[in-house]
Amino acid sequence: MNPPIDSSRKRIPKGVWTLGFVSLLMDVSSEMIHSVLPLFMMTTLGVSATVIGLIEGAAEATALIVKIFSGALSDYLGKRKGLALLGYGLGALTKPFFAIAEGSGLIMAARLLDRVGKGIRGAPRDALVADITPPEIRGAAFGLRQSLDTVGAFLGPLLAVALMLLWDNDFRVVFWVAVIPGMLAVLLLFVGIREPQHQNNRLRNNPIERENLERLGSSYWAVVVIGAFFTLARFSEAFLVLRAQQTGIEPALIPLVMVAMNVVYAASAYPFGKLSDACSHRRLLAWGLLVLAAADLVLASHPHWMVVMVGVALWGIHMGMTQGLLAKMIADTAPADLRGTAFGFFNLISGIAMLIASIVAGMLWDSFGAASTFQAGALFCLITLTLLQSAKIRA
Repeated sequence: MNPPIDSSRKRIPKGVWTLGFVSLLMDVSSEMIHSVLPLFMMTTLGVSATVIGLIEGAAEATALIVKIFSGALSDYLGKRKGLALLGYGLGALTKPFFAIAEGSGLIMAARLLDRVGKGIRGAPRDALVADITPPEIRGAAFGLRQSLDTVGAFLGPLLAVALMLLWDNDFRVVFWVAVIPGMLAVLLLFVGIREPQHQNNRLRNNPIERENLERLGSSYWAVVVIGAFFTLARFSEAFLVLRAQQTGIEPALIPLVMVAMNVVYAASAYPFGKLSDACSHRRLLAWGLLVLAAADLVLASHPHWMVVMVGVALWGIHMGMTQGLLAKMIADTAPADLRGTAFGFFNLISGIAMLIASIVAGMLWDSFGAASTFQAGALFCLITLTLLQSAKIRA
């Protein structure tokens, strides 16, 4: 007798799988570059750490600004695929610039253009997932797409390490190879996705005018606020790498910490996404906060490599529990014709919260040590958990 087929996985539309593999390919391409780019800038181009920080900060700020406009534009046009193609296309276009760069100017231009592409594609892509997926399995669909995306996030650094070893630390060869999966992502999106026809048959109006923003409703804005506080508790994963550096392991092995985190994240995103279709969103989000608090407390406790790996694994589990869930909650609480705008505002506000959280985390690290950064993260988890209990969210 054949084993039963997972009904949720069977019913997930083919377009969601396609978008997941598009994300996977682009993440492979991007992470091959980003995992070694700071070292390339510092050792090959002679760029200072201050300039590296300026480039990264400007790039992330650019992505934040673009996200809100791309989501709103996709609602206004009633089309998602074109904007997603533009965003992924810009991301792919930047990859050769890293390979030919001889100074920080071209690197900065490439990073800014890459982040513009990321900002353009994010909200329309998430809105497209919601558009093509039945409401009762959206959690599984978002979890699946996030899981495939995260597979790319750990395959990219692994490929970069392998190619660096194969070609004797030739950064430029790695950057050229990264062009291939980026181009494949754009091609797959172009041929593999067909938008629902009903998106085009409606009167256009400004999605960010006051009347439409009021239509988003209190439940949506409650999710946005909770998401922002959650992000304040979850600062940049760069601090996981810094904590791993304190364990005394070989520097060449430190990036594998992020590989481990993303393996756990990828493995848990779909199961928890599926679970979110059948259980209370509020309860699952609360458990995610508790897991994040546990990760912070473990990471704060001791810099031994085994302790750090336990904390990193818990961090990956909390990501799998919450990231697809928050996307589902946005999709469920926003009107269908305003989903792009809804994801745009959510991404913008969460991104600003991430910048604030990371700045505060860095200040605590420099002033009081690594343990204080993670202890503060656990404290913010408890504050967010308290806020969650009183929030007016349909869950």
